[in-house]
Amino acid sequence: MKDSIAMRKIFLFIICLVVPLTIGAISGIATSSGLKDWYFNLNKPSFNPPNYLFGPVWSFLYLLMGVSFYLILQETKSPLRKKAISIFILQLSLNFLWSFLFFKFQLLGLAFIEILLIWLSILWMILEFKKLNKTAAYLQIPYLLWVSFASLLNGTIWWIN
Repeated sequence: MKDSIAMRKIFLFIICLVVPLTIGAISGIATSSGLKDWYFNLNKPSFNPPNYLFGPVWSFLYLLMGVSFYLILQETKSPLRKKAISIFILQLSLNFLWSFLFFKFQLLGLAFIEILLIWLSILWMILEFKKLNKTAAYLQIPYLLWVSFASLLNGTIWWIN
Protein backbone atom coordinates (compact mmCIF):
# COMPACT_ATOMS: atom_id res chain seq x y z
CA MET A 1 0.00 0.00 0.00
CA LYS A 2 2.74 2.46 0.98
CA ASP A 3 4.69 1.53 -2.15
CA SER A 4 1.74 2.32 -4.40
CA ILE A 5 1.24 5.69 -2.68
CA ALA A 6 4.94 6.46 -3.07
CA MET A 7 4.84 5.43 -6.73
CA ARG A 8 1.80 7.65 -7.35
CA LYS A 9 3.60 10.58 -5.73
CA ILE A 10 6.68 10.00 -7.87
CA PHE A 11 4.54 9.74 -11.00
CA LEU A 12 2.67 12.94 -10.08
CA PHE A 13 5.95 14.73 -9.42
CA ILE A 14 7.28 13.71 -12.84
CA ILE A 15 4.04 14.85 -14.52
CA CYS A 16 4.26 18.18 -12.67
CA LEU A 17 7.77 18.67 -14.06
CA VAL A 18 6.98 17.45 -17.58
CA VAL A 19 3.90 19.63 -18.15
CA PRO A 20 5.62 23.04 -17.78
CA LEU A 21 8.71 21.78 -19.61
CA THR A 22 6.53 20.60 -22.49
CA ILE A 23 4.71 23.94 -22.61
CA GLY A 24 8.13 25.58 -22.69
CA ALA A 25 9.35 23.30 -25.46
CA ILE A 26 6.34 24.07 -27.63
CA SER A 27 6.84 27.78 -26.94
CA GLY A 28 10.46 27.30 -27.91
CA ILE A 29 9.36 26.09 -31.33
CA ALA A 30 7.39 29.32 -31.82
CA THR A 31 10.40 31.28 -30.60
CA SER A 32 12.83 29.57 -32.94
CA SER A 33 10.59 30.27 -35.94
CA GLY A 34 10.86 34.00 -35.22
CA LEU A 35 14.57 34.04 -34.48
CA LYS A 36 15.76 33.14 -37.95
CA ASP A 37 15.88 36.63 -39.36
CA TRP A 38 13.18 38.85 -37.89
CA TYR A 39 14.38 38.92 -34.27
CA PHE A 40 18.05 39.17 -35.18
CA ASN A 41 17.32 42.30 -37.23
CA LEU A 42 15.44 44.11 -34.46
CA ASN A 43 17.06 46.94 -32.56
CA LYS A 44 17.69 45.73 -29.02
CA PRO A 45 18.74 47.57 -25.87
CA SER A 46 22.24 47.29 -24.45
CA PHE A 47 20.92 45.14 -21.57
CA ASN A 48 19.59 42.45 -23.93
CA PRO A 49 21.13 39.17 -22.72
CA PRO A 50 22.84 36.80 -25.17
CA ASN A 51 20.38 34.44 -26.85
CA TYR A 52 22.03 31.31 -25.42
CA LEU A 53 20.99 32.38 -21.92
CA PHE A 54 17.22 32.18 -22.50
CA GLY A 55 16.91 28.40 -22.90
CA PRO A 56 18.65 27.42 -19.65
CA VAL A 57 16.93 30.17 -17.66
CA TRP A 58 13.47 29.21 -18.92
CA SER A 59 14.16 25.49 -18.37
CA PHE A 60 15.11 26.21 -14.77
CA LEU A 61 12.01 28.36 -14.25
CA TYR A 62 9.74 25.68 -15.76
CA LEU A 63 11.27 23.13 -13.37
CA LEU A 64 10.58 25.47 -10.43
CA MET A 65 6.98 25.83 -11.65
CA GLY A 66 6.63 22.05 -11.68
CA VAL A 67 8.03 21.64 -8.17
CA SER A 68 5.74 24.39 -6.85
CA PHE A 69 2.73 22.91 -8.57
CA TYR A 70 3.52 19.49 -7.09
CA LEU A 71 3.72 21.02 -3.61
CA ILE A 72 0.32 22.66 -4.11
CA LEU A 73 -1.18 19.39 -5.31
CA GLN A 74 0.04 17.74 -2.09
CA GLU A 75 -2.08 20.11 -0.03
CA THR A 76 -5.51 19.06 1.24
CA LYS A 77 -8.28 19.54 -1.30
CA SER A 78 -10.05 22.82 -0.63
CA PRO A 79 -11.51 25.81 -2.49
CA LEU A 80 -8.21 27.63 -1.88
CA ARG A 81 -6.22 24.78 -3.45
CA LYS A 82 -8.61 24.71 -6.41
CA LYS A 83 -8.14 28.48 -6.85
CA ALA A 84 -4.34 28.11 -6.68
CA ILE A 85 -4.45 25.37 -9.34
CA SER A 86 -6.62 27.57 -11.58
CA ILE A 87 -4.22 30.50 -11.24
CA PHE A 88 -1.27 28.22 -12.02
CA ILE A 89 -3.01 27.08 -15.20
CA LEU A 90 -3.84 30.69 -16.09
CA GLN A 91 -0.26 31.92 -15.74
CA LEU A 92 1.11 28.93 -17.65
CA SER A 93 -1.40 29.53 -20.45
CA LEU A 94 -0.44 33.21 -20.63
CA ASN A 95 3.23 32.23 -20.62
CA PHE A 96 2.58 29.85 -23.53
CA LEU A 97 0.75 32.52 -25.54
CA TRP A 98 3.49 35.15 -25.22
CA SER A 99 6.04 33.38 -27.44
CA PHE A 100 3.50 33.14 -30.22
CA LEU A 101 2.52 36.80 -29.94
CA PHE A 102 6.10 38.06 -29.82
CA PHE A 103 8.07 35.68 -32.04
CA LYS A 104 5.59 33.93 -34.33
CA PHE A 105 3.19 36.81 -35.01
CA GLN A 106 5.68 39.64 -34.26
CA LEU A 107 3.08 41.64 -32.32
CA LEU A 108 5.46 43.45 -29.97
CA GLY A 109 2.88 45.81 -28.44
CA LEU A 110 0.31 43.09 -27.84
CA ALA A 111 3.05 40.83 -26.45
CA PHE A 112 4.05 43.64 -24.06
CA ILE A 113 0.48 43.97 -22.76
CA GLU A 114 0.27 40.21 -22.47
CA ILE A 115 3.56 39.90 -20.56
CA LEU A 116 2.24 42.42 -18.05
CA LEU A 117 -0.73 40.09 -17.58
CA ILE A 118 1.72 37.21 -17.06
CA TRP A 119 3.51 39.28 -14.40
CA LEU A 120 0.23 40.00 -12.61
CA SER A 121 -0.80 36.35 -12.79
CA ILE A 122 2.55 35.25 -11.32
CA LEU A 123 2.19 37.71 -8.46
CA TRP A 124 -1.36 36.49 -7.86
CA MET A 125 -0.14 32.89 -7.99
CA ILE A 126 2.60 33.59 -5.44
CA LEU A 127 0.11 35.25 -3.08
CA GLU A 128 -2.34 32.35 -3.37
CA PHE A 129 0.36 29.68 -3.15
CA LYS A 130 1.69 31.34 0.02
CA LYS A 131 -1.65 30.71 1.73
CA LEU A 132 -1.18 26.99 1.13
CA ASN A 133 2.56 26.37 1.02
CA LYS A 134 5.21 29.05 1.51
CA THR A 135 7.91 27.01 -0.21
CA ALA A 136 5.75 26.68 -3.33
CA ALA A 137 5.26 30.45 -3.30
CA TYR A 138 8.91 31.36 -2.72
CA LEU A 139 10.06 29.04 -5.51
CA GLN A 140 8.21 31.35 -7.91
CA ILE A 141 10.13 34.50 -6.97
CA PRO A 142 12.87 33.88 -9.59
CA TYR A 143 10.10 33.52 -12.19
CA LEU A 144 8.56 36.83 -11.15
CA LEU A 145 11.97 38.52 -11.28
CA TRP A 146 12.77 37.09 -14.72
CA VAL A 147 9.39 38.11 -16.11
CA SER A 148 9.94 41.58 -14.63
CA PHE A 149 13.16 41.80 -16.62
CA ALA A 150 11.54 40.24 -19.70
CA SER A 151 8.73 42.80 -19.48
CA LEU A 152 11.25 45.63 -19.49
CA LEU A 153 13.05 44.01 -22.40
CA ASN A 154 9.83 43.44 -24.37
CA GLY A 155 8.66 47.01 -23.75
CA THR A 156 12.00 48.48 -24.74
CA ILE A 157 12.24 46.41 -27.93
CA TRP A 158 8.73 47.51 -28.85
CA TRP A 159 9.60 51.15 -28.13
CA ILE A 160 12.81 51.28 -30.15
CA ASN A 161 11.41 49.38 -33.13
